[in-house]
Amino acid sequence: MANRTVKDAHSIHGTNPQYLVEKIIRTRIYESKYWKEECFGLTAELVVDKAMELRFVGGVYGGNIKPTPFLCLTLKMLQIQPEKDIIVEFIKNEDFKYVRMLGALYMRLTGTAIDCYKYLEPLYNDYRKIKSQNRNGEFELMHVDEFIDELLHSERVCDIILPRLQKRYVLEEAEQLEPRVSALEEDMDDVESSEEEEEEDEKLERVPSPDHRRRSYRDLDKPRRSPTLRYRRSRSRSPRR
Repeated sequence: MANRTVKDAHSIHGTNPQYLVEKIIRTRIYESKYWKEECFGLTAELVVDKAMELRFVGGVYGGNIKPTPFLCLTLKMLQIQPEKDIIVEFIKNEDFKYVRMLGALYMRLTGTAIDCYKYLEPLYNDYRKIKSQNRNGEFELMHVDEFIDELLHSERVCDIILPRLQKRYVLEEAEQLEPRVSALEEDMDDVESSEEEEEEDEKLERVPSPDHRRRSYRDLDKPRRSPTLRYRRSRSRSPRR
């Protein structure tokens, strides 16, 4: 009973939401200590508190396939199927980066292609460091924008096979999605505009003023005065009588 999907849950991509996670991994999650102790009886509101305690992302690790808390909470969210507004708040959360990562993964698993591009692409501007646990149980350093790029372009993230995502240019051609402008392009445009302004200012400084031109040009028709020698008058002393 504790592992069943809620009754009023909608099918995702034509199947039970929990089936998005492979059966062998689902079984390992159901048998894990974290699932039995921390995920039992969780609601959409209580998942937030558990997500705030996360310290790394990851799928399964070790020879006996142990699931990470991040993966357990992902399956729990697929089980209880929170409202879309709650997931959007997860993604917009700037204080807890692992809450944001959890919301981003859930959106990638359950959301439409338009929603995935709409809500995940802005996270390309988040360059904070996060920890990721690999299959050997070792921790690796990565960044939020790298994790988002994997969600949008990789076939498997955190040992979950991601649903097929429609190409972005197809949605752009259908006018369902606007062309993406990266923050780097905006910065380059600002740099180019500032450089153009500096060049215009330098040109203005080099061009002499009209008064300066008047003073610099002399009248060639006017005869030049010959230089005259100026003699200083010397006062002669009168002889004393």
